[in-house]
Amino acid sequence: MAGVQMNQEAGARLHIKALVAMTFVSLSSFQYGLDFGVIGGLQAMVGFLKVFGTPPTEELPKWNISSGRQQLISSLMVLGAFVSSSSAGFTSRWVGRKPSLWIACALVFVSTAIMQATTDIGGLYAGRLILGLANGLLMTHAQLYITEIVPARYRGLGISAFTLWVALGSFVGNLVDYGTAERPDRSSYIIPLGTVHILPGILFFALFFLPESPRWLAARGEIAKAEKSLTWLRPPPTHWSVADELAEMEAALAAETQLQSSIGLLDLVRNPIDRRRTTIAVLGLTTQAASGAMFLISYGTYFFSMADVGDAFSNSCILTGVGVAGLVMSNLVITRWGYRRPMMLAGFALCGIAQLIIAVVYTVEPGTEKTGKVIVGISVIYIVAYNGLISPYAWLSGGELSSQRLRSYTFGIATAIGFFGAWLTTFTAPYFINPDSLNWGPKYGYIWAPSCFITMVWIYFYLPEAKDRTLEQIDEMFEARLPARKFRGYKCTGAHAALEKEKEAEMPHAIHEEEDGASSTTKQHVVADAKV
Repeated sequence: MAGVQMNQEAGARLHIKALVAMTFVSLSSFQYGLDFGVIGGLQAMVGFLKVFGTPPTEELPKWNISSGRQQLISSLMVLGAFVSSSSAGFTSRWVGRKPSLWIACALVFVSTAIMQATTDIGGLYAGRLILGLANGLLMTHAQLYITEIVPARYRGLGISAFTLWVALGSFVGNLVDYGTAERPDRSSYIIPLGTVHILPGILFFALFFLPESPRWLAARGEIAKAEKSLTWLRPPPTHWSVADELAEMEAALAAETQLQSSIGLLDLVRNPIDRRRTTIAVLGLTTQAASGAMFLISYGTYFFSMADVGDAFSNSCILTGVGVAGLVMSNLVITRWGYRRPMMLAGFALCGIAQLIIAVVYTVEPGTEKTGKVIVGISVIYIVAYNGLISPYAWLSGGELSSQRLRSYTFGIATAIGFFGAWLTTFTAPYFINPDSLNWGPKYGYIWAPSCFITMVWIYFYLPEAKDRTLEQIDEMFEARLPARKFRGYKCTGAHAALEKEKEAEMPHAIHEEEDGASSTTKQHVVADAKV
């Protein structure tokens, strides 16, 4: 056991540059989570509602906001994200990962400034839409970058860290809202909106010091630049062969090009292998929407407020705090035990049961203190399951299961459809939970419990297992037309050498030197095979 731990620590130290690059780029998701946390709380703030809401009435003795405005405030951001992420194939092909992230950061600054300055609902809508365009670029290109720069062993950790920042952002957003909620003027929401500027500013300057994605460069035929990028990201030559990894990339790209030389949207479905990979990547990422999590993420504070479930802002802080804890636990286990299929199956089972319990309890005894405590407690379980067992693995599926030459298009479309599912949730949720409409409140769980259980069936039969597999190995398994349940036990041939070299690189230096003499002849054959 001690030997295993030592190997893991050595591997992390050797890959420190790639892990640092991964950390900085994953910061992009903090802003995404921060926005959800801030906006969800604004809709329950008197200072915000005095500008954009409706005053108390005899029927509803609280400041409120119409369901129509509520829909647009939350859903326009998601709609903008849908538009920009669906164009990721084109922006990735011609612009690149880093420039796309720079553009996104600039759009965040512009959109947030508009929302802080305006007192007109139209200006607020415009700011939300522009922010959505920025978020779509951030969420898509950041994850593509992370997927393509880290070794297979740390790919799960990279995407888990990405989703951890989302939860941390949401938690910080709720805390800031909690601190300013009692202010009676516009500063109650202008201050939380101001925090949205911070992380994009850090990312904007950090990108000047990070290399472009080597796989993106290799796909464009810029092999010398790809080699330079890999040399920066990978350990010294005594621990890692950049030439071998680059040869593996070129071989995989050449094999894919033989299937179809052109690159465009129609290629996503032109041949059976790409069609299958597109379908799985899209549905795998879209499982997030099927969980119904956007309901609690977007409207948690408002939901608790209108359902009279204790102090709404305190409950939202608790909910996002435990969500962060769930993702921290996921980060601790994902590298060693993070198998996609069992984790997601367990997550959807917990989420479905939690949604059902919330709905049933509120139906039987609505509005009581006891019911409120049960709803908060079960919501905690739900958000831990979603953040720790669903979200990281859904994003992983969208990025790692698409073909290399079509990854930008596939992941962009998958992200766009995922955002569309999120938009659909945020757009329709007010009809169910707002007192001016159906006023279901927590009974909304009756809609999402069956959705969770249906998603479990799809995962079992169709989602492949890709833990610890290089992107080239995943290509090989799809080309072998394996059913989803056989991916985990399959022994790769063509790409197997790349994973073995990666494992060797994570061994302590002394052990590595002892094996160098015995394995030099074998490595020569491996390099020759990879180049063939």
